[in-house]
Amino acid sequence: MDTFANVSIFYSFLEGKAISELFINEQIRAKEVRVIGIEGDQLGVMPIADARKIAEDEGVDLVMIAPTAKPPVCRVVDYGKFKYEQLRKEKEARKKQKTVEIKEIRLSPNIDTNDLNTKVNAAKKFLEKGNRVKITLRFRGREMAHMGASVHILTDFAEALSDVAVVEKQPKVEGRSMTMFLAEKKN
Repeated sequence: MDTFANVSIFYSFLEGKAISELFINEQIRAKEVRVIGIEGDQLGVMPIADARKIAEDEGVDLVMIAPTAKPPVCRVVDYGKFKYEQLRKEKEARKKQKTVEIKEIRLSPNIDTNDLNTKVNAAKKFLEKGNRVKITLRFRGREMAHMGASVHILTDFAEALSDVAVVEKQPKVEGRSMTMFLAEKKN
């Protein structure tokens, strides 16, 4: 019974489920592979045994980098160093990525001009930071009967921000509210 457990662990290791998502050395099951050398040069298509021998002679690993290609592409490389470089590249890519948040500003149909100016200034700050702004005009009770007359609040809001923002989505009624999206104006 003990031997069977060891065999199943070894089998799952060979299937590539144990340590990593990349197949290395004995985990590679293809008969023939295209091999890229340690310096990045093409060594050609060869049987897997020859490719493993080349990697063993260099003292490094054989890593399958393109398993869906015909034949699969393997690279002769130090696996630890290769994995480290991949993680570093992913981290750099994430660092350069900019996430755009959507900030929401809520208004009511009977908002005063000074309150509207305060909300416009808040939206301007959000837009300068590179965020998108969702302006929501909420209706309650009898205000629902006068939705059409309140569109001018959203258009006034957009006009007040026309120097820094552009209307991404025009005002649209969704249930008890009317929404409009603004994005930063590109120079």
